[in-house]
Amino acid sequence: QVQLVESGGGLVEAGGSLRLSCAASGRSFSSYHLGWFRQAPGQEREFVAGMSWSSGSINYADSVKGRFTISRDNAKNTVYLEMNSLKPEDTAVYYCAATRAPYSTVVRTATRYDYWGQGTQVTVSS
Repeated sequence: QVQLVESGGGLVEAGGSLRLSCAASGRSFSSYHLGWFRQAPGQEREFVAGMSWSSGSINYADSVKGRFTISRDNAKNTVYLEMNSLKPEDTAVYYCAATRAPYSTVVRTATRYDYWGQGTQVTVSS
C-alpha cells in the first residue's frame, strides 16, 4: 500500500508557473510507475505526464509537451510536476497516481493505476 498526497496547486495568471508535489508514504517510491492526470469540470480525467521506473522512460500529453516536466526524488519519496507557461485551459484538479506494475512504456490510461492522491486544484486566470 502507498498513500499519495499532492500539494502546490493554486491560482496563477496565464504565463505563470507552478510546481506540484506528490509525497508518498507507506512504501518506497523507487519501484513505482508514476503518473500525473488532471480533470476539469465536466470532463474526463486525462493523462498529463508519466514515468516508468523499470525503463526510465518519460512521456507527456501533447498539450503540455515542452511546458511541463515530471521528475522524482526517490530519497524524498516525492514526484514533481513543474508547470511553466500555464494557460487557462490547464485549469483542473491535478492528481498523481502510482502502480507497481513494471510497465516499460509509460501508461496513459487512468484505470491501470492502483493508487491515487486526493488532488490539488490549479486555476489559471486569463
